[in-house]
Amino acid sequence: MQHRQRSLLLISGLSVCWFTSVFRAYGDTLPKSSIGLDGIEATKLHQAPYNLKGRKIAIGQVEIGRPGQFGLDKAVAKNRSTSVAQVFFRNSPPRQNANVDIHAQNVASVMINSDKAFVGVAPGARLYSSAVGLLKRNGQPEECLSAQHIASQNGGDVRAINFSFGESLEEDPRPGAMLDGNALLTQCIDWSSRVHDTLYVVAGNQGRGGISIPTDNFNGMNIAFSSRLKGIFAKVDLANLGDAASGMASRILGLENNVGDRRAISLIAPGSNVPIVNPDGKLTRGSGTSFAAPHVTATVALIQEYGDRQLSQRRPNWTTDSRRHEVMKAVLMNAADKLQDTGDGLRLGMSRTIVDKSNQNWLGSDAYKNQKIPLHIQMGTGQLNAFRAYQQFSPGEWNSSAPVPPIGWDYHTIGVNAAQDYVLEKPLPAGSYVSATLAWDRRVELKDTNRNELYDLGEEFSDRGLNNLDLYLMRDEDNDVSNSIWSSVSDVDSVEHLFYPVPTTGRYKIRVVYRRQVNDAAQPYALAWWTKPIR
Repeated sequence: MQHRQRSLLLISGLSVCWFTSVFRAYGDTLPKSSIGLDGIEATKLHQAPYNLKGRKIAIGQVEIGRPGQFGLDKAVAKNRSTSVAQVFFRNSPPRQNANVDIHAQNVASVMINSDKAFVGVAPGARLYSSAVGLLKRNGQPEECLSAQHIASQNGGDVRAINFSFGESLEEDPRPGAMLDGNALLTQCIDWSSRVHDTLYVVAGNQGRGGISIPTDNFNGMNIAFSSRLKGIFAKVDLANLGDAASGMASRILGLENNVGDRRAISLIAPGSNVPIVNPDGKLTRGSGTSFAAPHVTATVALIQEYGDRQLSQRRPNWTTDSRRHEVMKAVLMNAADKLQDTGDGLRLGMSRTIVDKSNQNWLGSDAYKNQKIPLHIQMGTGQLNAFRAYQQFSPGEWNSSAPVPPIGWDYHTIGVNAAQDYVLEKPLPAGSYVSATLAWDRRVELKDTNRNELYDLGEEFSDRGLNNLDLYLMRDEDNDVSNSIWSSVSDVDSVEHLFYPVPTTGRYKIRVVYRRQVNDAAQPYALAWWTKPIR
């Protein structure tokens, strides 16, 4: 089967999506929302005193098709609840009634739907969407062109871009193509992340190789999906990508997983049997990573509205660093749910325990036990929690020039062989967990043959590699990292993450070390931390 034929089957492939009968006038057959207390807890942020709905924040969407735009497309003449800001065909204006796609409409509804019967994660956000269209050959150049075009909208200020689609390795023109980060579309995303400063949120690959490019990106986030367990979203769904633990490592090596030891998944988010809206405005439900990813993309809009509010009021500890894609990545990943707190705060107030396909929680994973493995192969750092992301983000930016608060983040640049210490201002009680996430970019550059500073069809990218940063949890009085309490020291990942209990009551610090230079001597990074201090 040719790839573009497969692309038409996104509903049964990448999305692993099914549709049931349309609900009767939003009656009692309506499935429970994935954005409330059972899901990502975004509805808390919609309400007072937070009043966050993503207002004035631009987010993007790139897919084979596009959602309809009211006034342009007949398919959405009766649907004003999923109101997009602007739609395109690749990098050009759209044709009326062309390329409108149910799948793209469904994905958009998770992000911005405003009907009171089904509210999206960020109903006030401005969504820009581009349809790539169906091609008979490898479509990565056109997909890159479309992504670049979306990233340039809203005056070049698009905070996150959703990819609920992808390319097949079978159609990649490279000989012996593998998920090694070097497909054109993957390099394009990593380049655009840095140049346009936008966070790419990519639906995680599902099942037998599937549509796996660009899930081998470094600078974005790949999202797997969860299903309900005892009524709440708390379990990695069985339909997610394969892993070595499944006993099928030889079959999936380089096809569903990244080549080598680098982990693919950043987070999970609700994606099983979630409410979605069709172009005609009628409610249905669907399942898959396609519907998990937009939960994350739209959460960026919620917390960015809060950040812009702080900037407009010139609050202390707030700069435009709050808009950085690395900061968003570190904040979202560090705020994820892993282990339900028992009420004493030692597990950082987490709302639920997340389990993998084998019903094992974080404490049973290699990511918890092995300092060289920062991410769980199935769930990344855990499940998205929008309210916790707000709690992680809202204390603002704190640099290492003075002791830092129990929860915070920083955007900083470090030199090669240097170390940066973040000393916690308050002691931590024995048995309390420290969560810290470090994120930085692989450096990909455009081979700009016509020197117009834009990607054009026929151009390529150059991979300059990934500098190696490490992360340590240490006692305040220690200086030698060999005495650290715990660490995250992956040689291959573009994030480091630790979640570990302190052994004794006392003062602690978090250290960032620039371990090995591969490209530039100065490396920007984002760090987010969350601790439980002694009151």
